Amino acid sequence: MTSFVVEADGGSRGNPGPAGYGAVVKDAADGQVLVEIAEAIGTQTNNVAEYRGLIAGLQSLLALAGDGAAVEVRMDSKLVVEQMAGRWKIKNEGLRPLALEASALARRLRVTWTWIPREKNKDADRLANEAMDAAAKGRPWRLTGSAGSDLVEAASAGAGSEVPLPSATVQDSLLDLIGSDDDVSGDVLDEVPGDVLDDVRSERETAAPATTGSGWRAPTTVATSLLLLRHGETPLSVERRFSGLGDPELTPNGIAQAEAAAVRLSGEPYGIQVVVSSPLKRARATAEIVAARLGLEVVIEEGLREADFGDWEGHTFTEIQRRWPDELAAWLADPSAAPPGGESFGEAARRVQATGDRLVERYEGKTILAVSHVTPIKMLLRLALLAPLAALYRMHLDLAALSLIEYYADGPAVVKAFNDTSHLR
Repeated sequence: MTSFVVEADGGSRGNPGPAGYGAVVKDAADGQVLVEIAEAIGTQTNNVAEYRGLIAGLQSLLALAGDGAAVEVRMDSKLVVEQMAGRWKIKNEGLRPLALEASALARRLRVTWTWIPREKNKDADRLANEAMDAAAKGRPWRLTGSAGSDLVEAASAGAGSEVPLPSATVQDSLLDLIGSDDDVSGDVLDEVPGDVLDDVRSERETAAPATTGSGWRAPTTVATSLLLLRHGETPLSVERRFSGLGDPELTPNGIAQAEAAAVRLSGEPYGIQVVVSSPLKRARATAEIVAARLGLEVVIEEGLREADFGDWEGHTFTEIQRRWPDELAAWLADPSAAPPGGESFGEAARRVQATGDRLVERYEGKTILAVSHVTPIKMLLRLALLAPLAALYRMHLDLAALSLIEYYADGPAVVKAFNDTSHLR
């Protein structure tokens, strides 16, 4: 029985950054390349690109050889190989849907998983780099060399009987050609069965426009919605003092702000199913007011606490500027700089990211209200936007302001609201 080799690779320039993947299907007996495929996938992480490459390679093999084929999958990503082999757990929620999709494809084949060093993965690496080049220019990867004939071969499988719709990756390449003004597109499309093109065009024309979801495409599944509510007013916020791990109570106005948020969040379209909160009193009291109206319990999440401002706790900006001018200048210029005895934004980022990942994994598909503070909320927003740490300095959050992030199973996160205080007016 014929056996095959799939070699796959993916990467991004910046992690996240312009990303792409490549995959080849080879005859295991003589190493002949049977299929080449690649795709520029916009801004993504290395691991997402690696998984996308694996999925494309498995889809291409199934289109070529069908279910039950024996294949050795070779990749230079230790993480993907070990997770697919079941030896490593999948901790990143953004990768889980991709891993599930790859596993579903692999179950239709007889797969052996093999890690190889990068220098032995040259064909897939070349294709991935071509795709990354295209992503950096904001262009789709174009078929060159023998890839065009591979596409036609895959699309023509079964011609004369019932012609199967190509895999999603091949569909994307066909759509690029359909919409292309390149002279080569007509030559390639002339050889593709008409009913295949009709099916692919139909997929494009009947797809619902993306009114919500991840970037330019419609969402692929129900989102996990994370509503972010900053706590209400405290005596320190009235006096504009640094308030980190100190534990002031809400003022009467702060309680009124929390009640206003509760009224808003108890109505449509929110449908909150889970309330989580920082352990600090000002956030916990705000969360309890909202949760009481919703009939829910408050779950305390330590990772949602405010950053530790160390010696600056309780001081105004002017007081800090006079007493610690050099330290303040460094803190404002560099997210890795920490207040004396405190926590840097870089340290806070790691804590908050781990907490956010855990919430999305634990409450997948649900609507979560997280009551927290300026720094953690900004961190989660900038992570969703793929923004650098320095973006924290360019955001402003009001007391009791509401923001919203939606996380989709295809990887991306979408910021749908920021610093909304309309309930306070």
